[in-house]
Amino acid sequence: MGLLANFQISGSAISAQSLRLNTTASNMANAETVSSSAEQAYRARETVFQSFLADKSRPAEAGVKVLGIVESAAPVRQQFDPSHPLANEQGYVFTSNVDTVEEMVNMLSSSRSYQNNVEVLNTSKELMIRTLSLGN
Repeated sequence: MGLLANFQISGSAISAQSLRLNTTASNMANAETVSSSAEQAYRARETVFQSFLADKSRPAEAGVKVLGIVESAAPVRQQFDPSHPLANEQGYVFTSNVDTVEEMVNMLSSSRSYQNNVEVLNTSKELMIRTLSLGN
């Protein structure tokens, strides 16, 4: 695998982690939202990735692709608060199923992966520059 393949692989990973960071930020922003029914409550979203190697003889076509963003299957929380303006007939409001601790872990993991891939790009660039300067 050549240095050029590093740019493709790390670039696709950076794009995927950027989407993961945006999804995590959206989850964190909606962590405390409430609604009057479980169906309308915000559900945490998660990004789904897949690594790929299109052809083993051509590693430059390797990388990470985003398969999509899915909603969490975890149940939404129900709180008894009959004085809340969004309370249903039984006095319950429904809050999102976002786990803020899990989202913070996702944010740290994604941020570090993003930084690591930027470092791979910088190192590859530096190696290419040094290789080109060998002839001088």
